[in-house]
Amino acid sequence: MGQPAEKQRRATYADLEAVPPNKVAELIGGVLHVMPRPAPRHSRAESALQGELFGPFDRGRGGPGGWTILVEPELHFPDPHAPGEIDALVPDLAGWRIERMPELPETAYFALAPDWICEVLSPSTEDVDRDEKMPIYAREGVRHAWLVDPVKRTLEVYVLGADRRWGPAVVHRDAARVRVEPFEAIELDLSVLWAR
Repeated sequence: MGQPAEKQRRATYADLEAVPPNKVAELIGGVLHVMPRPAPRHSRAESALQGELFGPFDRGRGGPGGWTILVEPELHFPDPHAPGEIDALVPDLAGWRIERMPELPETAYFALAPDWICEVLSPSTEDVDRDEKMPIYAREGVRHAWLVDPVKRTLEVYVLGADRRWGPAVVHRDAARVRVEPFEAIELDLSVLWAR
């Protein structure tokens, strides 16, 4: 008879803090996910999208303002399966409406769920982004989620329903010029997201 399988220890926030600074770490359901810093196409898409949205929505230049848009904020949500523990997620981009978050918190993380998140997909992160993080964003009431794939050159747009489930994705491709919730006040030229 074989030995019983050893139960894997739940990772803690201390484990996340011990990850080297040249890595990105997230804690989801007691599992520590450690990823390399983003590859060039990923970085290009993230930087370009932040550039397109920051002026009009965060600063109110050429757009309505009313948002705080941040790159790679650390989000802390209670882990419903382990009282006293947290899920610590780092979306590539996140935005909060000013009326919900008029000032930045004093903590090194955000406990208030954003109104919008964007994940830039890569082969090493896509499964975690889709299968583990998207359900948490829905559970926490994030209203809008975008998934950007710089290799396939797609933008998937999701809106949270009243049942806290994501509606069907609206997919935009290549060099489309689109107006997309919650930033439909400006036209977004997707070609700026893809590496040259």
